[in-house]
Amino acid sequence: MNIVVAILIFGLLVLVHELGHFLAARKNGILVEEFAIGMGPKLAGIKRGDTLYSIRLLPFGGYCKMLGEDEAVEDDPRAFSNKSVGARIVVVVAGAAFNIILAFIFACIIVGNMGDYTTTVDKVTEGSPAYEAGLKPGDKIVKVDNHNIVSYDEIGLYINLKKGEDLDITYKRDGKSYVVNIQPIEQDGRHLIGISPTKMNQGNILQIIKYGFIKVVFWIKTVFISLGMIFRGEVTRQDFGGPVRIISEISKGYTESVKYGIKQVFMTISSYIVLLSANLGVMNLLPLPALDGGRLVFLLIEAIRKKPINREKEAYVNFIGFVLLMVLMVFMLFNDFSNVF
Repeated sequence: MNIVVAILIFGLLVLVHELGHFLAARKNGILVEEFAIGMGPKLAGIKRGDTLYSIRLLPFGGYCKMLGEDEAVEDDPRAFSNKSVGARIVVVVAGAAFNIILAFIFACIIVGNMGDYTTTVDKVTEGSPAYEAGLKPGDKIVKVDNHNIVSYDEIGLYINLKKGEDLDITYKRDGKSYVVNIQPIEQDGRHLIGISPTKMNQGNILQIIKYGFIKVVFWIKTVFISLGMIFRGEVTRQDFGGPVRIISEISKGYTESVKYGIKQVFMTISSYIVLLSANLGVMNLLPLPALDGGRLVFLLIEAIRKKPINREKEAYVNFIGFVLLMVLMVFMLFNDFSNVF
């Protein structure tokens, strides 16, 4: 059941992503030749009009194959290559946009059911670093070091990234800003400063939308923070996770949540959907060949130059990118098996 749940989550993320491409393509009069969930050999398929809807063997991935997507088709106005740059940009971005929307919907579901925390202090533990620094209930934390704060989760994130080093906390009290230097303490493997946050108004729909949006922004921020750590060499091979490790983590979360009933199971699954869908949306728009972001770069260059880039050169770059992506996937699978098993 754990594996089934994980595959269903992956399937939903892929379905929504490809549905974004599909609906945008249809809206712009582009012929979609195949709408596939999964990769590899076809398990089942049905053709409706000019489009084949298929399910394929490997549950990790999917695609929306459009006429003229990778080559010029001069004699068919329904070809992707014959549409305006603006229309093609909309189609390319739509997949990631749908993933962000999916993350936002489930974030609102979580906040509506469980609430969320603000960046305003509710309690300060006596004798804690925050207490000694003079923080009081009602103070609103706005910065940790030089990082602007939009969610309470960010406070914990930036504190723990410093791994116990002292940091500057900027807070507002009675409309004035104050800065204090705090040395966190370690407890159960986490670094804490000794504050508890206030809870948002769960019964207010505008508050639910606001904090649902904030939750998605937080996960988008973590993608860029993680990428920065990778480029700076601050992560090890054990920190990386691919499909197998993600399934393992989802399985653990599902097994733990089952003890507390169906509502907790749904909330746990929803949390994974928010995390993974926001990540997929952002990662897919990175300016790398074989990703939507790589294709977007070529389209933006075409819009600036007022003429398309040589199709053969673009195809060659995308092919090289696809090969490198497959190599990365093999590495991630090998790494996952090493870490999980």
